[in-house]
Amino acid sequence: MPHLILIADIGGTSSRLALVGTDGAPRDIQIHRNNDFAGFKEMIAADLDQRGDAARATVGGAVLAVAGPADGEVVKLTNRDWSFSKRDMRRHFGWQKFAAVNDFEALAHGVPALGAPDLVAVGGGTAMPGAPLLICGPGTGFGVAGLISAGRQRLVVTGEGGRARLGATTAEEARVVAHMQEETGPVVVEHALSGSGLGRIHTILSGTALSPEDVIAAATRGESAARASCDMFLRLFGRIAGDLALIFNARGGVFLGGGVSAGLAPFFNGSPFREAFEEHPPHQPRLIETPVHIIMHATPGLIGCGQLGGRMAKTLRPNLHVV
Repeated sequence: MPHLILIADIGGTSSRLALVGTDGAPRDIQIHRNNDFAGFKEMIAADLDQRGDAARATVGGAVLAVAGPADGEVVKLTNRDWSFSKRDMRRHFGWQKFAAVNDFEALAHGVPALGAPDLVAVGGGTAMPGAPLLICGPGTGFGVAGLISAGRQRLVVTGEGGRARLGATTAEEARVVAHMQEETGPVVVEHALSGSGLGRIHTILSGTALSPEDVIAAATRGESAARASCDMFLRLFGRIAGDLALIFNARGGVFLGGGVSAGLAPFFNGSPFREAFEEHPPHQPRLIETPVHIIMHATPGLIGCGQLGGRMAKTLRPNLHVV
């Protein structure tokens, strides 16, 4: 009898899949490298095969969080050549229920379920109860979502903030943006604020090409060039997060997601991030009071998918044949 939902947080580089019941708690988490598969169907089929026939028989639906827009019938990752049709995916696997959401939409649904050990504070005052929350951050791209309270309900608003144009406010930023424009054409936020963006910034500032992981490792060892690259990245991140906090009126708090945010967590408090976040005249007082937290949970997207999957699990019917 189907009673579980397959949930997945599918990024541009790797994907995390799990099962969830009506309690909304992810279980049996499996992590896959996207490069090992030709597309969504192949990865999901391999994941279900690893779980075995007995587990497969209990799965009656799926919730997929994807790094890209998910509001149409056809869903495509922004930074990988993968796509699927929602109707075809449901029929292919014989599921009763199927939903696809933007990865930061899933992350937003999960934020209220995070606890103090899952978060690292980056300054600010006291959150305003009931005010909107902002969730944003760099990974393979740059994701943005807002969480808004509407009575007893929480509504998530998503967008493609990573594709907004990126400008400069200092001579050093202008030099970085000008170099990026030579490489990418019109510069957007995720050209700088992403994993590849950190590597791109380091190459421009130092003349040395390093992966984002190597930039962070070098900064951790105290290498000044790498730390300067991280500081530039965090200054841009602070400014964009402040812009978005004003757009969403996020006086309930800002939550920074994405693997790059977690990787850079040790450097935030000694960086220009907070100054750049607050420096938005004439609204500094409201941003000074706005608390910011880095999400450190290992699988925060699955927490949000679990909330959605738990509701879906309650609607499954026994032995329903999908046509």
